[in-house]
Amino acid sequence: MTVLEHDFLPGNLVRARGREWVVQSDSRRDWLRLRPLGGADDDTIALIPELELQPVEPATFTWPDPARAGNQAAAMLLRDALRLKLRAGAGPFRSFGNIAVEPRGYQLVPLLMALRLSTVRLLIADDVGIGKTIEAGLIARELMDRGEIARFAVLCPPHLVDQWQDELETRFNLQAVALTSASAARVERELPNGVGLFDHHPVVVVSLDYIKSERHREHFLAIAPECIVVDEAHTCASSGAGKQLRFELLQRLTQDERRHLILLTATPHSGDETAFYNLLSLLDPRFGALQGRMSASDPLRQELARHFVQRRRKDISEWQAETQDGRGFPRRMKTEVTYQLSGNWGAFFDAVQDYCRELAETIEQQGPGSARLIWYATLALLRCVASSPAAAVKALTTRLEGSLLDEDALRDDRLHDGEADDLVGSDLEPPAQLQDAGQLQTLITDAQRLSGKAGDPKLAVLIQHLGPLLKDGYHPVVFCRYITTAHYVAEHIKAAFPQATVEAVTGELTPEERRERVEDMADGDSRILVATDCLSEGVNLQHLFTAVVHYDLAWNPTRHEQREGRVDRFGQQADEVRCTMLYGQDNPVDGFVLNVILRKGEAIQKELGVLVPLPEDEARINQALVKAALMRRERVAIPYTPDMFAEANVELQPLQARWQDALEKAKANRTVFRQGRIKPEEVLPEWHKQQEALGTQADVQRFLQSACVRLGSPLEPARKQRHRFLPQHLPEPLKLRLADEGITAPLLIDFDELHRSHPLVGLLAEHLLEDSLSGDRPLAARCAATLTDGVQAVTTVYLLRLRHQLGYVRRREPFQMMAEETVALAVQGRSQPQWLSDDSVVRLLECTPSGNLPPDAVQRELCAALDFLAAHPQQLQALAEQRAQTLLADHQRVREAARDVGHYHVRPCLPVDVMGVYVLLPDSL
Repeated sequence: MTVLEHDFLPGNLVRARGREWVVQSDSRRDWLRLRPLGGADDDTIALIPELELQPVEPATFTWPDPARAGNQAAAMLLRDALRLKLRAGAGPFRSFGNIAVEPRGYQLVPLLMALRLSTVRLLIADDVGIGKTIEAGLIARELMDRGEIARFAVLCPPHLVDQWQDELETRFNLQAVALTSASAARVERELPNGVGLFDHHPVVVVSLDYIKSERHREHFLAIAPECIVVDEAHTCASSGAGKQLRFELLQRLTQDERRHLILLTATPHSGDETAFYNLLSLLDPRFGALQGRMSASDPLRQELARHFVQRRRKDISEWQAETQDGRGFPRRMKTEVTYQLSGNWGAFFDAVQDYCRELAETIEQQGPGSARLIWYATLALLRCVASSPAAAVKALTTRLEGSLLDEDALRDDRLHDGEADDLVGSDLEPPAQLQDAGQLQTLITDAQRLSGKAGDPKLAVLIQHLGPLLKDGYHPVVFCRYITTAHYVAEHIKAAFPQATVEAVTGELTPEERRERVEDMADGDSRILVATDCLSEGVNLQHLFTAVVHYDLAWNPTRHEQREGRVDRFGQQADEVRCTMLYGQDNPVDGFVLNVILRKGEAIQKELGVLVPLPEDEARINQALVKAALMRRERVAIPYTPDMFAEANVELQPLQARWQDALEKAKANRTVFRQGRIKPEEVLPEWHKQQEALGTQADVQRFLQSACVRLGSPLEPARKQRHRFLPQHLPEPLKLRLADEGITAPLLIDFDELHRSHPLVGLLAEHLLEDSLSGDRPLAARCAATLTDGVQAVTTVYLLRLRHQLGYVRRREPFQMMAEETVALAVQGRSQPQWLSDDSVVRLLECTPSGNLPPDAVQRELCAALDFLAAHPQQLQALAEQRAQTLLADHQRVREAARDVGHYHVRPCLPVDVMGVYVLLPDSL
């Protein structure tokens, strides 16, 4: 048994099991967690010093060996590898070394709000497309990297599970497992014996549908982690049996006062007062009492402001210029395109209306309750006819029978566009045939004959509209209501634009297949996506598309906003997104939806800045729609006006009043919850400073290209400024490590998107760093002597790695962390040396060599540089102390901006590691 002789502190170097390690922050005297000196966090081990055969001893970091000198390019490679490998960077935001996204200033506001709460309870209700996923991910990743949480779960609707899983991996480098009705059994089977789900998978994305059943709900409550993120949180607070169970689940989760809860929704208040205050009560049960007393001076409302943030796009426009690329949200340019129901198509539409009226007269004689059949068949048929000839044929040839004949017939989601809190519905065509098919054959034949641009004026107008859009360089998404319409439109667009890449994506495909089909369009110079509303939530389209066409009007204004928000959202690179609404100007169904529903929603959005959902009232909306649908179509092709729907509008007067009331209540909440007093610009300098210290996109590109060349596998040029990485030519140990990350086949690289935190960058940096510390002929050089025109006097650059022990107290609990940074110290001149340590020093290594020195001269210069440093050890210690004070000041500045709770202290870990020594000689000597 080993006798304990040392107390090792976080950041200390030790030698154990034949190699050097860095002591990690969660170590104790009798139990050490160690990370290999040149390795990654994933390579950490835990050991008990008493049980080691050889004692754990202090270690010292060896200085560079002049006999293993390299050239300037190899020196740059080491500098870049050191910076890009850092994950626990020395900055006030612990997570920034682990994320693959550059947040905008306004996206730091929820993070700053979270830092000021002992237990994070936040409702983030920002507008569609602003970036709530990123805001929540930043908070969760920051809590994890600070050591305040070890596990968290995302609860979301089933159609968002894959998106969350992908976002957590690609943006936050978190490997999440999906827990759905389909995957739960497999996930649980694969758990090692005796190991819990969250012990084996620290990050889990859970489908809300999965935890509907009592067994699953109780199991999740028993194992729930210390942090929960809830997306589309409004679906857990409104009325309805399934939603009530969700609310009860969240209520029980919040009974643990130490559990963090982050609620996300773009529609916190959809007109349902009870649901809104239910949502607020999850933050704190006291907030439920605000219902009916939400006055600006109420102390409880002011307390709520610490937990609730809600911004419109115009609220965050002031931060657009603060981004490094100066890019904010694009301008959303809206236009309308109309067509007339003229000629054969107009006659067909009139014949369908006549059929519906005759049907009504026939069914009326069947007694009470038959009206719902008339309503269903009329709405189904006229909606499909308004969509496309293909959808009309489908409706006319599909018999209405079975379960659709009961009281719930008009709730069929194939007929409507979803409720305000649940916009995912079926894109199958509703059945409309109530009589023998023989009686409808004429209508079916007419619909088939009118298919195509010549007979279908709606399709002809779409094709005419797409031409200029494509010519101007836009990539449109055409949204259709039904599957048959999407395929019909895509087929004819392909014929009209043979040079364009055209794809149709519908609910026939699985979510994974939908994403793959969208991503496969990336190489198309001109692309048009035709989609149903299966893509209006859950799949982001901003990286490939820049325009939206509403081929079919939605009967719910929230659906239009969801469609446009897939393209016009955070990450869109275009300066302008074009949105087109296409409708029949003499189609009574389009006329009613446009003038009575969509125009009202648009007016509310213009007044408030965000959309207030249409209140739910199925019976009134259906009755009004039927009255409008059976109106005699004007023989003169003039646009419909609201006055033409006076009779139908009477039905909606109570609903319109509720909608207006919801608007007024939403306006009352706006000012206090936009969080204008929190100034992220106060902490943006820390963000930019950390980004510079950790490595920029330009550093990533230079490093990857240089590393691959030196490893014998240069990047191959590919289409559109992309490159192809070929792992098969790399050294075997590196190939094995890449394979562990799933990188086994050639990888297409876009340097505009490849972030420093990508596994490929980290693994190459680790490999080169380890090689530089142990290899006989390292590819990345720890020392070099270079002739250059970039200096006027002999200048030596010392590349240093500093470690700091960072401690703070939060919720009366102490936390210890270790921070690392790569800095450079330079000395200029020899007779009267001048020390330099500002941020520009490290850039000296980027000077251009102008000649070579003989090997003996190189060794002589390097030995002199190392002797000089050994004679001035106080310079390293002073730099370490100064960097520790700078780090503490940065933390204090962020703490003050966030009104953070807790106390910080920073201590440098000595001695400083001398990673590299590089002598720059003036070419004139």
